[in-house]
Amino acid sequence: MTERRSKRIVKDAAARGNESPLPTPRHDPEQRVVAVTGARGFIGAEIIKRLEEDRRYRTILALDIRKPNFPLDKTQFYKIDLTLPTADADIAALLSREGVDTLVHAAFLSSPTHASAWAHELEDIGTMHVLNACAEVEVRKLILSSTTMVYGAHPLNPNFLTEDHELKGNSSSRFLRDKVAAEQQVRRFRKENPETMVTVLRVAPTLGPTIENYVTRFFSRPIAPVMMGFDPLMQVVHERDVIDAFKLAIDNDVLGEFNIVGEGVLPYSTILALMGKLPLPLPHFLAKHLTRAFWVTQVGDAPPYFLDFLRFLCVADGRRAREILGFVPKHDIKATILDFLGVTDRPGDLVIEGGRA
Repeated sequence: MTERRSKRIVKDAAARGNESPLPTPRHDPEQRVVAVTGARGFIGAEIIKRLEEDRRYRTILALDIRKPNFPLDKTQFYKIDLTLPTADADIAALLSREGVDTLVHAAFLSSPTHASAWAHELEDIGTMHVLNACAEVEVRKLILSSTTMVYGAHPLNPNFLTEDHELKGNSSSRFLRDKVAAEQQVRRFRKENPETMVTVLRVAPTLGPTIENYVTRFFSRPIAPVMMGFDPLMQVVHERDVIDAFKLAIDNDVLGEFNIVGEGVLPYSTILALMGKLPLPLPHFLAKHLTRAFWVTQVGDAPPYFLDFLRFLCVADGRRAREILGFVPKHDIKATILDFLGVTDRPGDLVIEGGRA
């Protein structure tokens, strides 16, 4: 498949010739049916576990190329490969047959990969397939998993990025370009399918005792690079708070984009001190060459553009999520870091620098 395929618009059911549109699933608020793509990923798997415990949800559909590795009761697994050209038809048939009222699209990579062509097929083209299916069935509700990194780390960023801020990403990053492209597709879908309630959750870098991603791997090393002359404020969110936010979005009808962030921000240097990491000051030009060499030789797992997040602000404002979604994080930045480290919190050890959350 080529890059050009990602520019296809959501298909109209009438384009299927003499076929009639698939029937719209009936919505029963006490017997709901939810489909989750990316069921093997952290967000998808944890959402399914939460829904398994809620009596209001009759059936959960787990869509992925492999079955989740935990016991399933109300959950039915369906092998779906979003990179295949038949994925949209397969998903539409499932949504219609099972009476799905809500689809959570969480099939996104949590870390950069050297397999950039495959990643593009999964995230950009895969999102197109999901939206095609939702349009054909006229699914009642769509929830997209995204990241605050789509704003990008730039020298002119304001202290707090609201949901209305431009999604600048990074022009040299396929990892971020695909996520921005997925959001742009969803934005077009929402305009063309106003009958579907669309919610986008932009999640801050996530830490916790069980999640594994580029952030946890970065902070698991004893030495951390520091860009000389820079010490940006940073924010994180606890893994359990992330799933709380998704559960709120599934339970309630809320429209639009929401930043899902933890409470408080800290300078990068303070985070390293709290974690007991040895800072390695480097000029940016040297760090960029070293990071590129490590990335190309597959010694490192972060491409050079990630250094921008060690220089410039990318801090999102969580006020809209608090006021409209009702999301209030249970963990501040210190508690999140300590839980990631496996350390018991002791009140009064650290003053968290202010900021809206």
